[in-house]
Amino acid sequence: MRITQGTFSFLPDLTNEQITKQLQYCLNNGWAVGIEYTDDPHPRNTYWEMFGNPMFDLRDAAGILQEIEQARKTFPNHYIRVTAFDSTHTVESVVMSFIVNRPENEPGFRLVRQEIDGRRMRYTIESYAVAASAEGSRY
Repeated sequence: MRITQGTFSFLPDLTNEQITKQLQYCLNNGWAVGIEYTDDPHPRNTYWEMFGNPMFDLRDAAGILQEIEQARKTFPNHYIRVTAFDSTHTVESVVMSFIVNRPENEPGFRLVRQEIDGRRMRYTIESYAVAASAEGSRY
């Protein structure tokens, strides 16, 4: 199952050249760029771990790409995404995010159905990545 979150998620993985062009677009718009990673890309998991500090003062797409490469080396089996923040309204808000690294095996999600209060049904999504599996495979 291919996780589809953020901009370009339905397209094939971006090449480093395409990533650099998107980073330059972000910088041209005055957006700050951050790099985040996770092993649990649940749709409601919006708070991924930060890889370093957001790059508010960096104005070189090649320098950001070097940080992405370092994140890929550090976390090769995690999802890594780039987020661009626009702070023009004095409140930072994400205006663009896209995945730049995926694990070799994307476990996906399952739909869990639970009967509640008579015949009503409650549905939730559960990540296979957090399911009980081999000891030490998640952390």
